[in-house]
Amino acid sequence: MAAKISSYLSHWTTYVPVVAVATLILTWGRDLPPPLVIISALFLAGAVLAAVHHAEVVAHRVGEPFGSLVLAVAVTIIEVALIVTLMISGGEKTQALARDTVFAAVMITCNGILGLSLLVGALRRRVAVFNPEGTGGALAAVATIAALSLVLPSFTTSRPGPQFSPAQLGFAAVASLGLYLLFVLVQTRRHRDYFLPITTAGKVIDAEEHLEPPSTRAAQVSLGLLLVALIAVVGLAKGVSPAIEDAVAGAGLPQAVVGVVIALLVLLPETIAAVRAAARDRIQTSLNLALGSAMASIGLTIPAIAIAMIWLDGPLLLGLGGTQMVLLALTVAVGTLTVVPGRANVLQGGIHLGLLAVFLFLAASP
Repeated sequence: MAAKISSYLSHWTTYVPVVAVATLILTWGRDLPPPLVIISALFLAGAVLAAVHHAEVVAHRVGEPFGSLVLAVAVTIIEVALIVTLMISGGEKTQALARDTVFAAVMITCNGILGLSLLVGALRRRVAVFNPEGTGGALAAVATIAALSLVLPSFTTSRPGPQFSPAQLGFAAVASLGLYLLFVLVQTRRHRDYFLPITTAGKVIDAEEHLEPPSTRAAQVSLGLLLVALIAVVGLAKGVSPAIEDAVAGAGLPQAVVGVVIALLVLLPETIAAVRAAARDRIQTSLNLALGSAMASIGLTIPAIAIAMIWLDGPLLLGLGGTQMVLLALTVAVGTLTVVPGRANVLQGGIHLGLLAVFLFLAASP
């Protein structure tokens, strides 16, 4: 037992989060020269990968679908922290940062992670099999919360521009959080079987069959290191964000690209975890991660931003533009056609990845 713990502690994922936090402490509040930006970015990437590892250890211990929630909530914490810290220091140019980041997260999860997972699963098994009841319910919840938080502000008339009034923002925050909590209750309690992985042979998997679950001690250590890694990711990302903003401005790209970069960064752990699950014929786990992340990104981020607006100055622009609405509607429509059969091949995966490519191109060249 002692040898196992010693071997576990000697793993690189134990030390990288600690070193990343030390780097954060040494660089906090300073204008970083290019060499330090590169070093911080490297430790940031290492902390992200370490967070993936420790989240998977915890997820393996608690089982599905609870394991998918661990990483989804962890990633959302990163997203909220980045948005709030950048809005505090960014002034007027960050008024639409929450909208841009949340919309980017929805497009990346519902097209990028979902499409990549289906493509990997279909290439390895010819057909990717999943539960349409659970996945369909998750997609419906994502579409509802997205429309409530990102589409309606463009049509309300209480305030000029694509923004809610304080009362409307409060209602949207409560409604989004309520729908997310209802989904979690259904996923983890009432209809848990709808969200368990299914193999191509139709067998439901309630636990990892080929790997012994980690011990309680190992899971507790991973949980602690996961929190350390998340702190490092949030802090280091804030440190390198000025360099990202300068690079975006220097390249002549729209400010919305900053939100896309943030979403790509914070969703990297879930992307890696989802692809790994798809490669093991756990497509349902991949879809739980993708759609659960989209739902958490809206259902938890919007309430947090609504609370933060008590202290933040300036309007909060949430409403999407016409092009973004078309992409969101197309994503929901294509996602529905993908989910209904409960089976998908490389075509569906390629279509979703194509939609992601369209979103990324139009974000850079609106």
